[in-house]
Amino acid sequence: MKDEALALSNLLAALYGGIDDERPWQAFLKALAEWMEATYATLIITTPGNEMPATFITPGADPQRSEDYIRTYFAQDPFRGLPEGEVMTYRGFLAGLPEETYETFSGYMREAHSAQVIGVDLRFPRGFEARFRVTRIETEPEFRPDDIAKMQGLVPHLRLAIALFEKLQFAGAQHGAFHSAAQGMGIGLVVLDRDRHVVSRNPLAEQLLDEGEGVHLSGQWLTFDNAADARRIDTMLTENYSDGPTRFRIERPVNGDLMATARPIDVPAVGSGSGALALLLSQPGHEELPSPQVLRELFGLTPAEARLASTIAGGESLVNAAHSLGIAHNTAKVQLRSVFAKTGVRRQAQLVSLIAHLSG
Repeated sequence: MKDEALALSNLLAALYGGIDDERPWQAFLKALAEWMEATYATLIITTPGNEMPATFITPGADPQRSEDYIRTYFAQDPFRGLPEGEVMTYRGFLAGLPEETYETFSGYMREAHSAQVIGVDLRFPRGFEARFRVTRIETEPEFRPDDIAKMQGLVPHLRLAIALFEKLQFAGAQHGAFHSAAQGMGIGLVVLDRDRHVVSRNPLAEQLLDEGEGVHLSGQWLTFDNAADARRIDTMLTENYSDGPTRFRIERPVNGDLMATARPIDVPAVGSGSGALALLLSQPGHEELPSPQVLRELFGLTPAEARLASTIAGGESLVNAAHSLGIAHNTAKVQLRSVFAKTGVRRQAQLVSLIAHLSG
């Protein structure tokens, strides 16, 4: 009994202690697999409007197998849409469905030697979903009712940890964007809530707003001289906006026009907090492209994703970018899909345009 209590205590320490690690969830998922006497534990986080998972982590799994799942089988996975917060087995969930409806995915499971899976889906107010999966391979025993009950007891902790992760990701991205803008990039950043109230702003944004032309503060409310600019922002704040960043020019005859990039706050995996939209302001004539570190902080990219985005923004094709970075083309494609999800764009040309626009 003491050993079980100690094992649970160590698992929870890995869960809460690893949220703000450089590689969040890795240590916990490895510990979860061991705690459940399984081969793998997986976390998948999905966000509204995105066809690909924003987060997919399975420590110890074959990278090619994971890439195959993301690229080909994620959309076909029938083990989703579980009753919220209820731990279920793969076989139990699909028991009422004809096998031909998921025959292709069953083939993938056989190739991966994944004999059985239990999972739980957690859904959150802003529309994102966290799917936890625990997998045993064919040589391991069946999951028993006490295994399901054991996992079910962990659900409140998983829910709390994901909520904390969401808040930390938002705060970290907001701070990172401020820091990047202050490091000579000449980007003013304003974070708005859904009522167009200013949650926070960096010093350059304060200076631009204080000039009182084109865009300025009215109390804590961001206002625009051009009604069309205000409508653009209001549309993004009031609708379930999923078309990526909106870019427009704010005309200022006296102080010089501003290039504005507005994007819903969607930092690594989830994004939330009181802020709903980030407005990035730059002045034309700034020719230097953002560095990988700046892109990492502005959009919550991993170091590898930021290097790839920066290389592509410099004019390289995906094939040439992969070659110059010393990575496989398939790896570059997976990283690029993640960059698309985090920046809110859908095509490579849009990504190049967004990064170029940030530099004015």
